[in-house]
Amino acid sequence: MTATNIFDLTGKVALLTGASKGMGRAMAGALAAHGARVVVSSRKLDQCVVACDEINAECGERRAFPVACNAGYREQLQQLVDTTHETVGPVDILVGNAGVNPYYGPMSTIPDDAYDKIMTTNVKANHWLVQMVTPDMVAAGSGSIMLTSSVGAFSPSTDLGTYSMSKLALIGLVRNLAAELGPSGVRVNAICPGLIRTDFAEALWNNPEAEARARESIPLRRLGEAEDFCGPAVFLASDASRYVTGQAITVCGGSDMWS
Repeated sequence: MTATNIFDLTGKVALLTGASKGMGRAMAGALAAHGARVVVSSRKLDQCVVACDEINAECGERRAFPVACNAGYREQLQQLVDTTHETVGPVDILVGNAGVNPYYGPMSTIPDDAYDKIMTTNVKANHWLVQMVTPDMVAAGSGSIMLTSSVGAFSPSTDLGTYSMSKLALIGLVRNLAAELGPSGVRVNAICPGLIRTDFAEALWNNPEAEARARESIPLRRLGEAEDFCGPAVFLASDASRYVTGQAITVCGGSDMWS
């Protein structure tokens, strides 16, 4: 049997936003398990510390480092990047997983402040973050950027319209960045979750209707779990995906297979 290190991330530095729990926590743990040093950020430092302690215990050594950051503010993102440089070095892997949805209802009645918060945190903040870390990747001649979009990007919604629009805009950002950064060896892709059993999406899945819909309409007959993102994150971060860029990869149990 031929040995392979195609998924080995030893020596790589990964920076993740929205990573203290849920999908972000799962992806951070998976990247660390494959050798990367990971900076785990979210708004609450105590939650980041707990996540890093768990990851380090699982790895048997210190591979995770907590940094508090509200991704909706440019100055905090810059401090996050600066702290990453000081603590572990230049960034090789970026996972922009932080996102918000403070409004549930039709776009016709969304307040300006809610609209601005959604678009700033979900789209503009990821653009800022990419601008801050790509000099590291361009200098190295390689790098992988993953931004969390949603299957909501592929269809309209009468209740989550602005959120879905922000996630479609994020795919547009990914494609343009992939075209711009490709010649420098930097890959950029979007991960599009379906209905995942996380705290963020609890209002959508924690009801009998959602469970019934999962059993009846999702081909794999279940809701997604945070751990379902471990493999995709490692794949996109590693040389296993070295010829994959500009893609919107759905992780949805088959619910959006035609998107």
